[in-house]
Amino acid sequence: MTNLAIHEKPIPPADDDCCGGGACSPCVWDHYYGELQKWRIEQAKLNEAE
Repeated sequence: MTNLAIHEKPIPPADDDCCGGGACSPCVWDHYYGELQKWRIEQAKLNEAE
């Protein structure tokens, strides 16, 4: 059994969460993709531990 915490998959930003201007740094999408990458790595570790 593993001690890794299981987190929910990140939810993408709503259509109106992004201004679409391209000037925000970080953009809500940058944050989402970063969290999604962490989640994917976590899932891979959990799959390896099985």
